[in-house]
Amino acid sequence: MDIEYRGENCIVIKYKKTVIVVDPTSQSSAKEVNNPETIILLTKANPWAEGQKGFLVNMPGEYEHNDISIKGIAAHLHTDEGGNNATMYRLEFDGVRLAVIGHTDAPLEDDDLEELGIIDIVVVPVGGGGYTLDARDAVSIVRQISPKVVIPTHFAESHVKYEVPQEPIDEFVRTMGGNHEKSNSFKVKGQNSLPESLTVMELARTA
Repeated sequence: MDIEYRGENCIVIKYKKTVIVVDPTSQSSAKEVNNPETIILLTKANPWAEGQKGFLVNMPGEYEHNDISIKGIAAHLHTDEGGNNATMYRLEFDGVRLAVIGHTDAPLEDDDLEELGIIDIVVVPVGGGGYTLDARDAVSIVRQISPKVVIPTHFAESHVKYEVPQEPIDEFVRTMGGNHEKSNSFKVKGQNSLPESLTVMELARTA
């Protein structure tokens, strides 16, 4: 499994012949969404992404596509005062369990944690500004889940114009503490390739 960061809340997961794109937008450089075989996961409504060619998953439930099992879990959207209008996701690749948190609230409920189960890698937005989780709330969710790796997204970047100003990634790294590594992508080859202690994996934005 290979994970790349494309800006905003968008990551691209490549596993064997399958490509999964999370929360693509017109700014996030994810051309893979034009392929009908690409799986597109949305953590909240996104009309631009919903109009692309990939296999769309945008609500809670259990899905199978290209031998990939996906579990969508209802969550409360950070900017919405009523209802569960966001979706978290749990995926598994060769025994490595990954969670995509998206724009939800902190802390997670006990039912959410039970639905997620044991998780090795967490992808979580950290930029705050009232739009999404800020550093403090993102850290609280990571500590609830206790993964081995956390991949932060949706932080301030000079080449991305956010409607709401976002905090720099440094704020999350300081608040989280522990190990911090930087890379162009995160490659995982089973459980044995994961770090022994919690590591913040800061991925450089790729085109």
